Amino acid sequence: MVVKAVCVINGDAKGTVFFEQEGEGCPVKVTGEVTGLAKGQHGFHVHEFGDNTNGCMSSGPHFNPYQKEHGAPTDENRHLGDLGNIIANGDGPTPVNICDCKITLLGANSIIGRTVVVHADPDDLGKGGHELSKTTGNAGARIGCGVIGIAKI
Repeated sequence: MVVKAVCVINGDAKGTVFFEQEGEGCPVKVTGEVTGLAKGQHGFHVHEFGDNTNGCMSSGPHFNPYQKEHGAPTDENRHLGDLGNIIANGDGPTPVNICDCKITLLGANSIIGRTVVVHADPDDLGKGGHELSKTTGNAGARIGCGVIGIAKI
């Protein structure tokens, strides 16, 4: 059974992101676009809470139910919410096109009801040597966010 979700991002960065999973154990396709980004890479993560009552700050840390260090999407040792970077060319909307095998729209660790956060700076994927590299990827301020909700199929 196909499961679909959607996230409307608000803040300095705005956009709509769609999630689709063919079934349990299948990768999740993440597609959409974000506007309002400066040219360059921007950290793109799923955060723990679907709470935006204090803007993006109330969404908590990266979604990390297994208590791992921050890493790249291709790393075995990473937060579930670590989706890497999206790349803005500075001219028009920034495309989002990610296929991830760790996140899920099903079960206890579903990302539905959690928050997508777009960051001001590049995610160093846990390899930057900064004191925040292993927790946040040193990706900077939260410039846009939205709660992931169930989408009409």
